[in-house]
Amino acid sequence: MRKTPLILVLATAAAFGGFAATALREAVTTPADAHTPPTLALPTAATLPSAVAGQAVPTLAPMLQRVLPAVVSVHSKQRVQSPFGDDPVFRRLFGIPEERVRESLGSGVIVDARQGLVLTNHHVIEGADDVSVTLADGRTLKATFRGSDADTDVALMQIPAQNLTALPIADSDRLRVGDFVVAVGNPFGVGQTVTSGIVSALGRNNLPGLGYQNFIQTDASINPGNSGGALVDLNGQLVGINTASFNPGGSMAGNIGLGFAIPSNLASTVMRQLLTNKGMVRRGTLGVATTDSNAPAGARVTNVYDKASGLQIGDVITAVNGQRVTSMDDFHNAEGLQVGASSARLDVQRAGKAIAINATLRQQSGDGAGLDPRLAGVTFADLPESYRRQGLSGVLVASVAANSRAAHSGLSQGDVLLEGTNGRFSDLSSFRASFRAPPKQLVFRILRDEQVGQLVIR
Repeated sequence: MRKTPLILVLATAAAFGGFAATALREAVTTPADAHTPPTLALPTAATLPSAVAGQAVPTLAPMLQRVLPAVVSVHSKQRVQSPFGDDPVFRRLFGIPEERVRESLGSGVIVDARQGLVLTNHHVIEGADDVSVTLADGRTLKATFRGSDADTDVALMQIPAQNLTALPIADSDRLRVGDFVVAVGNPFGVGQTVTSGIVSALGRNNLPGLGYQNFIQTDASINPGNSGGALVDLNGQLVGINTASFNPGGSMAGNIGLGFAIPSNLASTVMRQLLTNKGMVRRGTLGVATTDSNAPAGARVTNVYDKASGLQIGDVITAVNGQRVTSMDDFHNAEGLQVGASSARLDVQRAGKAIAINATLRQQSGDGAGLDPRLAGVTFADLPESYRRQGLSGVLVASVAANSRAAHSGLSQGDVLLEGTNGRFSDLSSFRASFRAPPKQLVFRILRDEQVGQLVIR
């Protein structure tokens, strides 16, 4: 189980402590000047000048006038059945309604004014029965769900295209640490709010409990309700979708300068897939199993199920398409961000030599029929965030067809497959790869209702 990165907080405190100690030591050891410094005339009141050296004082206002109309508030409603909703006598006796409505607020970004396309986070609209969008001009419009991807936390909606303003999408690969950025959203439901900061880091992928990660880290304030809002550069172009903030005290404790955004290039790729594939994302797999490697740092290949990858057992993958890989988790993340039926450039250490491989990825599928006849009628999925946050690895049984072999063997929807005689796996990609050579006897170790047991698929 990956531990919550509390070290980020401790490191910050340690850095401050070192700075304070250094400053104190210098103050004590530096001899005082013998002469008396001249008295300076101080102004009685400080005022912000309208110009400096003949130039107007910089302001973000003109840029934000173009950006703000494209950032929206997202209001979602979900009808939740009462625990005693099917017992009318009990409901009347205790005054319990049959169902209640759960509401949540978030943000979104209009990225196509002609079609009315709005990007937001998957977790903002997850499970919603009704979603509405409020524009900066006060209009409230009903949104239509076009698809979402839980593993990258990207969702796409559509609203009536009437006098809308969209944000141009920038190339997020051109961002540099230190670039100024501005976050726009609806934190805590107080209304449209603007915060500013810099890009603190790029390619962050070590946040606990989240899916495939390649985050932009920023110190611009990102609080609950900012999710799905815009991270823009000083040209007013979209560079990211705000998605999370880190605080050991919990999300409601507020911002401490550790905010994260989905890069615009990744969000655009997911959006194109959602539009093309009827609301679904098709991922690629290299068909290998890996483990952590320390020397050199990377993901060591322990099994090759698909020779099309060009990899060999013992290879250490150190980068995927230029994205550094230092562990098995890094590789899983980088592989999961590739689209199906594509290629990827791998930096590999093989027998002590650095080589580059142009690997072919095959399309992942959650359908069990393509893996093993005994799994026909079963669909699988990567574990949701709530499971991963508990440190679990494996795959989720998304559905089991009635009268299928797996159903007769006792496999049920909601089961978590932890291990199997098919080979090592930790996610959907490696699960599929492990069936290149189906075992004679298919036995799974499963988690069901907090109980772990074994199940033979006959």
